[in-house]
Amino acid sequence: MDSLQQPSVTITSDEIPETLPILPIVDTNLFPKMVLPLVLVQSEAIQLIDEAMAGNRILGLLLSQKSDYESRHSFSDLHKFGTVAVILKMSKMEEGKAQLLIQGISRFRAVEYIEGKPYMQARIEIVENTNADRNKEKRALMANIVEQYKKIVELSPGLPNEMRDLVNSLNEPDVLADMVASTINASVEEKQKVLELYDVTKRLKKVTRLVNDQLEILEMGSKIQSQVKEDMDKRQREYYLRQQMKAIKDELGETEEEGVEIEEYREKIESLQLPEEAYKEAERELNRLSKMHPSSSEYIVSSTYLDWITSLPWNEKSEEIIDIKEARNILNYDHYGLDKIKKRILEYLAVRKLKPDPKGPILCFAGPPGTGKTSLGMSIARALGREFVRVALGGIRDEAQIRGHRRTYVGAMPGRIIQQIRKAGKNNPVFMLDEIDKVSSSYQGDPSSALLEVLDPEQNYSFSDNYLDVPFDLSDVIFLTTANVLHTIPAPLRDRMEVLELNGYTIDEKFKIATRYLIPRQRKANGLDSNQIKITDGALKHIISGYTREAGLRNLEREIGTICRGVASKIAERETESVNVRKNDIREYLGPVKIMPETRISVASPGVALGLAWTPYGGEILYVEAAAMPGSKGLTLTGQLGDVMKESANTALSYIRAKSDKLKIEENYFKEHDIHVHVPEGSIPKDGPSAGVAMLTALASLVTGRVVNKNLAMSGEITLRGEVLPVGGIKEKVIAAHRAGVKSIILPKWNEKDMEDIPDNVKDNIEFFFTDKMETVLKRALGIR
Repeated sequence: MDSLQQPSVTITSDEIPETLPILPIVDTNLFPKMVLPLVLVQSEAIQLIDEAMAGNRILGLLLSQKSDYESRHSFSDLHKFGTVAVILKMSKMEEGKAQLLIQGISRFRAVEYIEGKPYMQARIEIVENTNADRNKEKRALMANIVEQYKKIVELSPGLPNEMRDLVNSLNEPDVLADMVASTINASVEEKQKVLELYDVTKRLKKVTRLVNDQLEILEMGSKIQSQVKEDMDKRQREYYLRQQMKAIKDELGETEEEGVEIEEYREKIESLQLPEEAYKEAERELNRLSKMHPSSSEYIVSSTYLDWITSLPWNEKSEEIIDIKEARNILNYDHYGLDKIKKRILEYLAVRKLKPDPKGPILCFAGPPGTGKTSLGMSIARALGREFVRVALGGIRDEAQIRGHRRTYVGAMPGRIIQQIRKAGKNNPVFMLDEIDKVSSSYQGDPSSALLEVLDPEQNYSFSDNYLDVPFDLSDVIFLTTANVLHTIPAPLRDRMEVLELNGYTIDEKFKIATRYLIPRQRKANGLDSNQIKITDGALKHIISGYTREAGLRNLEREIGTICRGVASKIAERETESVNVRKNDIREYLGPVKIMPETRISVASPGVALGLAWTPYGGEILYVEAAAMPGSKGLTLTGQLGDVMKESANTALSYIRAKSDKLKIEENYFKEHDIHVHVPEGSIPKDGPSAGVAMLTALASLVTGRVVNKNLAMSGEITLRGEVLPVGGIKEKVIAAHRAGVKSIILPKWNEKDMEDIPDNVKDNIEFFFTDKMETVLKRALGIR
């Protein structure tokens, strides 16, 4: 409170001189008939007071726009309107300070500033009140101000209750307005505006607005205070009740471990900053737990649930720093070849760097086993600086393994997605869903349907596990999938993925990968160093061609591991200190050659053609054998052939019979002979249209007595019109042919575009012929014109 009304000294306007010494005041106001204490520190101000005390004690107070008490004020810093005041008391203090008690007399306006003294002086003009009569409007305004002011006194600890009686006793509207304005908590500038209003009605209205604003603020503060007090009372009540519960448990002989555990859960829940829904569920479960006995079976269920809730990384993220050059180096270091795959992965990372949007494509690496699909995911995680987790989906038949079991079941747990997220410790890992093509459905549900939500960026921001029963945000997770084949993946699930195909490796690629990665890894795994074992290039190539037949590298690494173990055994028995494994030494470690080079099978007789086949494990060469014998049974097919392959054989035979004249076949040949077509390795099911060209060539070779050109393979679908249609899996088939030593290949003309995927070293060693007519095939394979 800046000022109060007190018994005053009566000074009339006539007694006020026209020129007054001016005392600047800061951060306070003085109204007429109000009293204000001041402390002066400036020497000029103290000189002013000394001279005023020696004279009539009258001076003028003007509000300064500066906020510093000790700074020197100029005329431009002062407001024009102020208050004429009289000094009631003055006393000197230590350190050159003076203490005053002054009383306001009337308003004035500074007309002209006068220089010549160390302190400021001004010629002034007394401002009289206007419109000061007590009409109805003023009485209404006064009544409203009095009522509102009484409420302010009740809500303000700094105003004494006597102020209510004082405000009731004031009958003059101008005095009431000045007194209320001087005592309420308003800004100095707002009070200055009241001081400058000499129209009493306007002054009352201005004060009314100030009073209403102040009352609204005080009421709001009181409401806030009441709410805080209620919260404090509630917490104190809860604390009191908990202390009572603790005392009751002590009487029952129960330990304090339960209470400690409850508090630990409570602290974890508060510190995790859980999403609102998860927080409510955790609090609800914690309240249930606090009411259970530790020996209860339900206690274990609830505490296990809270363990899962509090151990998940709701807000923990790995900091992602994408450096494309570093990512390229990591991919090249971890994997040899796979240029198209690496290019697409780098494009994927570049887009994430420019647009950090979690709604990117789901990459699916499809290819034979052992081609590096899973390790590509690990390399992506390294390049991004994220955690890597993997879930093997092979054989999963129950939807609950993806979504989790409901807590009503005994031994219920979250699904594998949530389990791996907790294992990662971050909510944005690189998540590999391995063998997605091996997922199958049963009466227990369809796991692939559950994966639809996981792999859909529009839905997985609120993935709901049946066990948790609250949404968990998977939108920051980078999902990758792997598959050996694509046709077993449900169409809606496959539609959510971008497929990147990894084909089999050539012999040269296997050789380089084995040299760079497999041999050093197996050497280290078996406790050897580079001085203790060396495998020559010839030996390594012999292992690749004679002991493994696969698109990938797993069997090759196993064979290299077998050799390393054999060498380790010799060194451990001190038979030798180091071994240089040559080609002729391989039999000692791996036994006889396991893979028979099929191209060395004699094809010197008519009726044998070499075809090419695609399998989920890479390409294979496929021999088609045809034989004729007296009889009239027609066509016999063996070798566990599928329906499509049988139809290809019938189509080939029909085409040859239709071209009997051109092929110079005896007229009654097919009436007098039975035809038998066999494809070796009869224990393996075979199907597909791509063996049509090989079957027709084998049959044409048989009936014409011509031998198929040596080291020639072929692939393509045929029609009754003699056209050759395109087929798939060209890269795998060509690599298989190269692995088997084939020198020439006939392919459909439409498949010429697939040559860009064939490694250069393979294309350099094989001669390719492209055609869309069967006549050209027979001309090239049998020399038939």
